[in-house]
Amino acid sequence: MEAGIVGLPNVGKSTLFNALTQSKLAQSANYPFCTIEPNEGIVPVPDERLQRICQYIVPQKIIPTALKLVDIAGIVKGASEGQGLGNKFLTHIREVDAILQVVRCFEDPDVIHVTGQVDPVSDIETVEIELMLADAQTIDTALPKAERAAKGGDKEMAARVAVLKKCQEVIARDQPLRKGEWDKGEAKIIASYGLLSAKPVLYVANVDETDLRGEGPMVQKVRAFAEKVGAGVVPVCAKLEAEIAELDEADREMMLSESGLTEPALAVLAREAYRTLGLQSYFTAGEKEVRAWPVPVGATAPQAAGVIHSDFEKGFIRAEVYSLEDLEQFKSEKEIRAAGKLRVEGKAYVMQDGDICHFLFS
Repeated sequence: MEAGIVGLPNVGKSTLFNALTQSKLAQSANYPFCTIEPNEGIVPVPDERLQRICQYIVPQKIIPTALKLVDIAGIVKGASEGQGLGNKFLTHIREVDAILQVVRCFEDPDVIHVTGQVDPVSDIETVEIELMLADAQTIDTALPKAERAAKGGDKEMAARVAVLKKCQEVIARDQPLRKGEWDKGEAKIIASYGLLSAKPVLYVANVDETDLRGEGPMVQKVRAFAEKVGAGVVPVCAKLEAEIAELDEADREMMLSESGLTEPALAVLAREAYRTLGLQSYFTAGEKEVRAWPVPVGATAPQAAGVIHSDFEKGFIRAEVYSLEDLEQFKSEKEIRAAGKLRVEGKAYVMQDGDICHFLFS
């Protein structure tokens, strides 16, 4: 699962990406951090539950879960018609699972806005319109082919025709496809066409140092728009976060305190991006390591075991599960067992965020 960082020119997109992928938070988290390519990176997802677990189960190392970020080429109006780096932009968007759009929510006469005026909602609409126009082109190309196949009695193609026509109706109402109501089968068909406006979105409001909590009028407009299109919002001062990312732990804590922050906004952004991707975490805990594992919301116990190794899913027998609250109450796994709080779950069990698990497999 990966998220793409997008935005218009001069909104702080690259500053944010560099801060995320070069942050000392990544290097101090005992995660095998790496920058895959100049425009790709792996970023840990901070989770305070790991430290709480380690108060009772002391490991050799702590490994948080992580997400892959892609810094996607900037977009301009007309991208769906090939303007600017439009084709490259749209191709990269098709390959990611979620979109993080950086929108400028600050004034700075030294940083010229591409349109000559700072208007975050207009920026969002520019990207949204380009995604919907690109989807309309994809649908217009795909629908006649599907209709011809459906006339020959192909039931799968008949289902595709119905979904594509439904997509046309949503876009005709000037709504992104993520606002449509889709069952699992329909969502699978939409994903097979790589339709862009169906992807979940998180708006990153790039603020200045006078509005770190995003309480100013520009961010409020972004929040109002995001609510209408089913998206989330995280305020981040990319400039400040880039400075914080370069500091060692002691200086970082001092700078956060002086800024009135309890943690870097990048940590909040990583967690929100994780949720936007539809992921949650479960944990494994032992003397060797305490580790968070990513799993889609709604995944079953065998599917969760398969995240560790495919053989675990194939040979799944059962899962032994307890909660962090159980661990904090009884202090050890031994005492959790003795108290009868260790649950034995089978193949139908749906994983809950924060489960601590042992998997038994053949």
